[in-house]
Amino acid sequence: MISLAFWATVINYLDRQTLSVAAPVLREQFHMSNTAYARVLFGFMLAYTIMNGVSGPLIDRWGTRLGYALCMAWWSAAALLHAFARGALSLGVFRFLLGMGEAGNWPGGVKVVAEWFPESERALASGIFNSGSSVGAILAPPIVAFILLRFGWPAAFVTVGAAGFVWLAFWWPIYRTPARAANAITKRTPLLPLMRTRFVWAFTLSKVFMDPVWYFYIFWFPEYLKHARHFDMAAIGEFAWIPFAVAGAGNLVGGALSGLLLRRGWSVTAARKGSVTFFAVLMTSAIPAAMVGEAWVAIALVALAMLGYTGSLANMLAMPADVFSKDDVASVYGFASMGSGFGGMLFTLITGWAVDHYSYIPVFTGFGILPLVCAAILWLLVGPLSPAARRRLHPETR
Repeated sequence: MISLAFWATVINYLDRQTLSVAAPVLREQFHMSNTAYARVLFGFMLAYTIMNGVSGPLIDRWGTRLGYALCMAWWSAAALLHAFARGALSLGVFRFLLGMGEAGNWPGGVKVVAEWFPESERALASGIFNSGSSVGAILAPPIVAFILLRFGWPAAFVTVGAAGFVWLAFWWPIYRTPARAANAITKRTPLLPLMRTRFVWAFTLSKVFMDPVWYFYIFWFPEYLKHARHFDMAAIGEFAWIPFAVAGAGNLVGGALSGLLLRRGWSVTAARKGSVTFFAVLMTSAIPAAMVGEAWVAIALVALAMLGYTGSLANMLAMPADVFSKDDVASVYGFASMGSGFGGMLFTLITGWAVDHYSYIPVFTGFGILPLVCAAILWLLVGPLSPAARRRLHPETR
């Protein structure tokens, strides 16, 4: 079951990264300026941010099997539509539609974990499905570039879009809700009472400071290699994938660490928050990355920081299921992910301004410190990771 969520995440990132690989060709063909291209990217992030708060409750309402399938079908169809783009406006519209559908992937994956795994295995299971983002980011450049060069850029979008419908052919007949979850009495909570709980608003705030770090590496690391380290495109293709490969390992290491701590008698609260803190400290390795003289050292430091991010995220993905029932976890994580989207848009604008006016040094410093802010919020504001919030919403479950 978790392999299905893993491959959905791989396809999610293939669809997302296809534009990044094809951008030089599309920008030349459509005569797009930097500003026009930025608006296309902003359209995706805007839809992605808003729909995080919508897709989670819909998946909780419709169930994992149907809800996840509809999200995949939507974003795969949107990816296919990119082949019909004829300018910046139509490309931006299709990008907006893609963001609407892709927002459902993580709430859907979190719900799969909640339905199928006990608390001691949730962080590792979350790390497994989330590692699909690293795999997709690694696979996209060679696959998309090969198709683009042989058959043209429309074929690249058609191919990656079609992959989602192949996934649906496996998902629909295979996925089922386990008997213990299917037979349980549904106590799905409306979104407004969930938003009032301490966990949801504090967890959302923590993601404002954690997830923009990943967006920075996704959108800006190749630019950093080109302009600050003077890599040509061949060198970027040769080395830019390395941090993402290391990040894939972080998903598994992060999940394994909290599982080990739980088996050693740590509480869920201490194991999850302690693991996030450990990996947040690793992410401070980004601070010297822009200052060292050797490019290979900078790449190694960025790789360590990205491992820290995925290790942290594996544990944060498991937290909603530690507190809420399976009927509410997609809603909780979807709403919290709106925080990551708003943080991503804000810090992306700050990044561009800082690079234009100063250099990458304050940017890397800032993204090395932000994860520590996230860890502090988890310890000071989120509260215990226990079903107490669930019992307050549903006193009959005491």
